[in-house]
Parts: sequence; structure tokens; C-alpha cells
Amino acid sequence: MRGYLLDTHSFLWSIWEPEKLGSQAVAVIENADNEVFVSCISFWEVSLKYALGKLSLGCNPDTLLKLADDMGFTTIPLTPKEAALFYQLPKLAHKDPFDRMLIWQAVANDWVLISKDSQFDAYGSSGLKTIW
Repeated sequence: MRGYLLDTHSFLWSIWEPEKLGSQAVAVIENADNEVFVSCISFWEVSLKYALGKLSLGCNPDTLLKLADDMGFTTIPLTPKEAALFYQLPKLAHKDPFDRMLIWQAVANDWVLISKDSQFDAYGSSGLKTIW
């Protein structure tokens, strides 16, 4: 079994706009043999953007926890080890701290990141695997 980590937009689209997902992303998410993770980093990003009025949802951000569970996704924390070793991720294409942390979690756990963001390709040499 392979682990897959949803980028924040992939997580939100899987709930409300699955037609926006790439065909590989859909195949992974629909395959019950795959373990699909949603990081606490994504919940934090959504909650922050929602509070700032930069993101509109059909619910409050805390409802996303139940929706993730209903969809069979496994929610994960940021571990102290991941946080402490974050400095090892090279500063390449991405400056967004939420995206960089998701990249790091995927690399640190040898998971495939499900994302449409083409800037993530720059991290392939750091061990990041992506699909869309």
C-alpha cells in the first residue's frame, strides 16, 4: 500500500469540485487500497484563509474534519521530528510556508503528493513524488 498526501486544493476539490481533479488523483482517491492523508497543515491553512476572508467555504472550517473522515481520508498531525527537520528542504520554487510544509511531510514520509501545482516539480531532486 502506498501513502498519498492531499495538497490543500486537492482536498477541497475532492469534497466540492471533484471534476477539477486530475485523472490520476481521482483513481488514487477512489482506490480503497490506497491510504490518503490530509495534514493538519491543510486544516490550518484553510482556517487561516477563512478567518482572513480569503477563502469561502460551504461550511465552517471545523466541519472539514468530519468531511475528511466521511471520505475515508486519514488526518495526520505535524510531528515534532518533521517540524525540526524542515530546514533540510531546499529553498527552491515555493515560498508559501503551507505548501513547503506539505512538500516536506510528503518527502519525510515517502508519500506521493496529490497536487496540480507545477512548482512542486522542482522538488523532485529532493525526493518529492507528485501525481495529478
